[in-house]
Amino acid sequence: MIFGATGDLAKRKLFPSLYRLFERGRLEKFAVIGVARRTLDNDDFQQSVKDSVLSALGEKGNLDEFVSHFYYQAHDVADSSSYTSLRKFANQIDENYQLDGNRIFYLAMAPEFFGPIALHLKSDGLTEVKGYKRLVIEKPFGHDLESAKELNKQIRSAFSEKEVYRIDHYLGKEMVRNIEVIRFANAIFEPLWNNKYISNIQITSSETLGVEERGRYYETSGALRDMLQNHMMQMVALLAMEPPIKLTTDEIRSEKVRVFRALRTIEGDKVNDYFVRGQYGEGTIGGKKAPKYRDEPMVDKESNTETFVAGKIKIDNFRWAGVPFYIRTGKRMAAKSTKIVVQFKDIPMNLYYQTEKMLNPNLLVIHIQPEEGITLHLNAKKAGGHLDAQEVKLSFANTGSNAMNTPEGYEKLLYDCMRGDATNFTHWDEVAYSWAFVDKISEVWENSKADSFPNYQSGTMGPKAADELLEKDGYFWWPVGDLEVDICK
Repeated sequence: MIFGATGDLAKRKLFPSLYRLFERGRLEKFAVIGVARRTLDNDDFQQSVKDSVLSALGEKGNLDEFVSHFYYQAHDVADSSSYTSLRKFANQIDENYQLDGNRIFYLAMAPEFFGPIALHLKSDGLTEVKGYKRLVIEKPFGHDLESAKELNKQIRSAFSEKEVYRIDHYLGKEMVRNIEVIRFANAIFEPLWNNKYISNIQITSSETLGVEERGRYYETSGALRDMLQNHMMQMVALLAMEPPIKLTTDEIRSEKVRVFRALRTIEGDKVNDYFVRGQYGEGTIGGKKAPKYRDEPMVDKESNTETFVAGKIKIDNFRWAGVPFYIRTGKRMAAKSTKIVVQFKDIPMNLYYQTEKMLNPNLLVIHIQPEEGITLHLNAKKAGGHLDAQEVKLSFANTGSNAMNTPEGYEKLLYDCMRGDATNFTHWDEVAYSWAFVDKISEVWENSKADSFPNYQSGTMGPKAADELLEKDGYFWWPVGDLEVDICK
């Protein structure tokens, strides 16, 4: 059951992802009930599903068969009688398709409806099934730690923790899932994956788009809550976790939680030493003029909301003591890119130099989007000449004519949910610890006016203070453009 089935998420992501699973033979006995306030008949809803798949994937031969499994039910999320009708309809569909009472409730709705819907599902009998029941929830999971606790209390009164799938679409991205394989399946990396050999790790997630029509939501969220609390913190945890005893959901989640527990708390006066906030001004992107954030629809003209965050995260444990994890994320930046750069320490003595030229550091770059793959930056001898070292790049791509077809993140996560694999969904403990970390920062920023906003032009890589954050440690941001390798060729 998809609550919010007429919304943008369902049309852009969920319907095309379900079709891909159907096309690959991973959906056989299934039915989908679309639930929303709007009045629609089944034919109109099925046409909407068909249009969304055509728009995303183009013409498909078995599309009519796929959409025949979709049904629609008009629904009032606050009215118990609507849930009673939905329960009767679901029982009928379950019997017709012989689905053994297995149900997934996907809440593609505004966050304020998560708790009330979960409570109604329980009280109005929709969770009384002979098969499994699972609840899928989109971010944001709360606005801060206290609201997240209240939401979790409501949801847990209807579903157990093992039945709750808090979706983070970054965890569905192929190269994010590949972090564990890169680390734990390669003898050349895991022995070096510590403070003895790594100088710093940088995580960048930059967007060229502004807030677009999301101004009202973004004013209450900002980049800190929208990106850092979930996506960025999850990548930090995967990079920093200890090797799990087994590659099981519980063991992997346990190691991620240990990372969150080891995060150095940043609060009070220290916040502005460790974190930088920014807000985009006017600029040019792709040859077109872009407005400043304060001129976007539904945005306060004196807004104090950050559209950019850069920070230094320290993990106080034996493996990572002294190694900074630098993160930056923002809107209206120079390039759309998400990548991780692991910078290894310099060798003790530079034997290969020409006129005091320094060697390039060894880098492991994990390309997450838009390209997917890994690049290893090494030093090697030039062809001919003396023993002068130059940088060489060894690349592997997840895209291209000779590589695998990378599944859409939602496709992978939906399939995991159907199989009962919660490894790439966030556990409540992860949510709670990350909110506890972020709340200390947001408390300072919300109580102090950022006089310099806007402080970076659209089409740049953020405010100058973000560069200075690394410069005082003797580092610099690895430019996104310079690390863009055409790994598809």
